[in-house]
Amino acid sequence: MRHLVVAFAALLLLPLAGASLALHAYHSTLTELRYNPAKKQLELSVKVFTDDFEKAISQGQPAAVSLTDAGPRPLTLATAYVQRTLQIRTPAGAPLQVQVLGLQHENDGYWLYCKVPLPGPLTGIQLRQAMMLEAFGDEMNIVNIEANGKKQSALFRAGHEQETINW
Repeated sequence: MRHLVVAFAALLLLPLAGASLALHAYHSTLTELRYNPAKKQLELSVKVFTDDFEKAISQGQPAAVSLTDAGPRPLTLATAYVQRTLQIRTPAGAPLQVQVLGLQHENDGYWLYCKVPLPGPLTGIQLRQAMMLEAFGDEMNIVNIEANGKKQSALFRAGHEQETINW
């Protein structure tokens, strides 16, 4: 009888464990980066999981941050976080300013839309993508780059936060 009760309890908890594993089987972001020479800018879309991103931007804050909080606080903290953890430089090493334009909710995550004004034509960039590496040891940040008709991808993780991308 005892084994039957344990088996029944395990069957009841199995869907909950599966849902938890499905939500966080891994930690990742997806960045789509496009070089737009006509507008002299880089255009970025960064997909983050809501709960992971809220945990990351809440670190060091007196209270937890929700992206649905009223007022400018969520966007202000998200912007500061992105500018601290997603950095772009010219091939010569000059820093470029990442400007966060806004956030858009989608299912279990958010898209962050950004642009980076450029001083002129570029043949590549130095890219540091360290978003959420401080919060999750298994974080994987995937970046898909489209520039001058060429597509490529890069993977950033702990110990490999920066890469030079040429096109």
